[in-house]
Amino acid sequence: MTVAAAYAQLGAAQKGRGRGAPAYSLYVNRPVGRVIAAGAYAVGLTPNQVTAVSAGLTFTGIVLLATVPPSLLLGVVVWLLLAAGYAWDSADGQVARLRGGGSLAGEWLDHVVDAAKLVSLHVAVAVGAFRFFDAPVAWILVPLGFAIVATVAFFGMILNDLLRARAGVAQAAEAGGSSPLRSILGLPVDYGVWCLSFVLWGAPPVFVVVYSMLALTALVHLVAALPVWFRRMKHLG
Repeated sequence: MTVAAAYAQLGAAQKGRGRGAPAYSLYVNRPVGRVIAAGAYAVGLTPNQVTAVSAGLTFTGIVLLATVPPSLLLGVVVWLLLAAGYAWDSADGQVARLRGGGSLAGEWLDHVVDAAKLVSLHVAVAVGAFRFFDAPVAWILVPLGFAIVATVAFFGMILNDLLRARAGVAQAAEAGGSSPLRSILGLPVDYGVWCLSFVLWGAPPVFVVVYSMLALTALVHLVAALPVWFRRMKHLG
């Protein structure tokens, strides 16, 4: 199958829009992932191989944060690596759909890589800031706290889908959809926006402010979401 044919076939096999899906993930990352998926499928890559490429790009960027002194160039490179890794992460499921459906092992691998990158990214920020920033040592608690928030939010969303499926309830992407306004409001908690923030890595005082605001927004979002998720699970029994 050609890249063009694979791309066209994916147009009829896209996942539904998750309720409140953030704008970057919905309008930028998924379309880019569709192009990557079409190319990957055309050259014979498997979904797990696509996941491996995603992991390689992402963790290269993460290691650079912790080991290389900050600069404007480094910030752009890290952003590009993280953003590319995110796009390839979107592509693995799309390749699976082109191949007729994914496997449980592939889904497991995808989620494990996602969980690892969410923790590692913020830990790398803490390490890089401790080594290279002229910021108060106490600020290191911000990325460490961000790692906790991101992990709990990710696990909560995965568990929501798992328990809803066990109860025979339609997934959010099937039951709701996302309005443009909700998508825009979700931008501060969008992983793609977190990646973009690293273009400021070479200007530590600015990065510290922007990153702290993203961390606070993620915390507020999680605190607001947890009671809602709990009530939904309680309603399911």
